[in-house]
Amino acid sequence: MSIIVENLSYTYMEGTPFEHLAVDDISLEIKDGEFVGIIGHTGSGKSTLIQIISGLLKGYKGNVLINGVDYSDKKADKKALRRTLGVVFQYPEYQLFEETVEKDVAYGPKKLGFSEEETALRVRNAIELVGLDYEEVKDKSPFALSGGQKRKAAIAGVLSMDPDILILDEPIAGLDPAGRESFMEIIKDLNTTGKTIIMISHNMDNIAEYTEKIFVLKNGRIFMEGSPVQIFNDYEKLLEADLDLPDVVRFCRFARENGVEIPKDIIRYKDLLSYLGEKLGRMKHDI
Repeated sequence: MSIIVENLSYTYMEGTPFEHLAVDDISLEIKDGEFVGIIGHTGSGKSTLIQIISGLLKGYKGNVLINGVDYSDKKADKKALRRTLGVVFQYPEYQLFEETVEKDVAYGPKKLGFSEEETALRVRNAIELVGLDYEEVKDKSPFALSGGQKRKAAIAGVLSMDPDILILDEPIAGLDPAGRESFMEIIKDLNTTGKTIIMISHNMDNIAEYTEKIFVLKNGRIFMEGSPVQIFNDYEKLLEADLDLPDVVRFCRFARENGVEIPKDIIRYKDLLSYLGEKLGRMKHDI
């Protein structure tokens, strides 16, 4: 499912003294199956952009086409949009509200009109897909789960509708390092099955580690666009957007400034460890 945004603009409280242009003439394309990161300083327009793409904000100028369909058209099938696109907001566990995990995850499929049999199958599959034990958690209150389990239950509720596109707004906020890694591996696995992933995050390490394309927003406009290697090797321009580097890139810059040869295309932990391991191996061999 491709997403095409054309000349998109959105103004909050237009015509009042508090008028604010949040999105300013943005055009972009996200192709089917891509893992895309959207980054920018607070107030850059990230959340407004994804709320428009997901159909939560109306009254914008420009066009948003999802697989060729303009869902702002009154004749468009809004249920089809919910089946096509799922959104996981920051602290998604706050979206939990039913008596049990099973009922909570089943809410979406029921609203879309699936049969009891199909809903039950979708609920079990979604719960297991996020790494929870269905039999163990299905009858529990979602509020009795741990923080990481709540996050997984919340995303299971979105996945039970089997969307082709998944939008994540700061999905790892508040999780400990192990929880962050576990959650992101689930998202990575979903991407490998063909789902399009759009992730907003202030965590540059995760953006570098998982995405294949990045849009940098500044003052409601696209300020930079490219691969993670391209974006994170343009440090001066990132600074203009009030953004910093991932830890690995910062380490590599420091090493190069001190005479250590490290290729500029290394921006991920596993690639750095592999390179350093090979370099140390060659040094031992030479000795």
